[in-house]
Amino acid sequence: MKIERLPLNALRAFAEAARTESFKDAAGRLGVTPGAVSRQIKQLESRLGVSLFARQASGVHLNEAGRQLAKDIDSGLERIAAGVQTAQESARRSPMLTLSAPPSFMQLWLLPRLADFDANVGGIDISLEASQSLTIPAWQGDGARLAIRYGRGPWPEVMNHRLFGDELFPVCAPALLERNDRPLEPADLAHHTLLEVGWCSTQGATFPGWQAWLEAVGIADRVAPPQRRYSLYGLAMDQAIAGRGIMLANHTVARDRLESGVLVRPFGDRHVLTSPMTYDLLTPTHGEAPPAVASFIDWLLNEADAFERATIGKAH
Repeated sequence: MKIERLPLNALRAFAEAARTESFKDAAGRLGVTPGAVSRQIKQLESRLGVSLFARQASGVHLNEAGRQLAKDIDSGLERIAAGVQTAQESARRSPMLTLSAPPSFMQLWLLPRLADFDANVGGIDISLEASQSLTIPAWQGDGARLAIRYGRGPWPEVMNHRLFGDELFPVCAPALLERNDRPLEPADLAHHTLLEVGWCSTQGATFPGWQAWLEAVGIADRVAPPQRRYSLYGLAMDQAIAGRGIMLANHTVARDRLESGVLVRPFGDRHVLTSPMTYDLLTPTHGEAPPAVASFIDWLLNEADAFERATIGKAH
């Protein structure tokens, strides 16, 4: 269907209704009546020749065709938003790099190191977006929109630049160990609060956690599953630093805290769970990075390489 023939008002009404599966909520956001939203969606269904919602007494629910269309529309809107941002940023004097990254990675690894980039490289304005949803990378004039993601790489339809591998190990506050009259053993975790970190993956991947670690160590039948769960590493880490439990962490988010002494590894270098996850920098598959963006990419890859080599060196 040609773009000039698209029923744009009906598509907008559908997109709003699909987000919460409610014509009433969509009407509130659009400033129209629920009846108007219903009519627009019926018009769209008639135009497409397919039903998009299952209509029941309890409300409306997206069917399979509706879910697929909603996903495609969201992807299209994100591309439009990226295009609008590109147009807005083209008038800037300084190149702009918008970098999307998982909140915990940004807070615990990237932010402490950006001062080094500004002092030794610079030449570009950086806008940080703490997000776990997949951002479509794009070159934008003299700048760019890039993403760092944690998951099962490689990521599709982008250029993948591996930053780190991943492995998980328990960490806790030093004071928690001082309460014991002997070194902690894995089975002793039955007497401690386990802090779990987990979130929904855009890939549908399952992130390894305490259950996988307990099974690997061979004590899953003796230690209760975690009772405290958090969506961000930073939240769980604050609790671990305060001595309220033991969490699983990786080098990327924990090494600076381990070096400062506010966290320790109760089992030292033992009982490490290898994870299939990686941290990757995602860039567009086509075109070349503008000079200022290329300088940032080189700095980030070198910083990640030095960090991983130092981590491997300490492990041995």
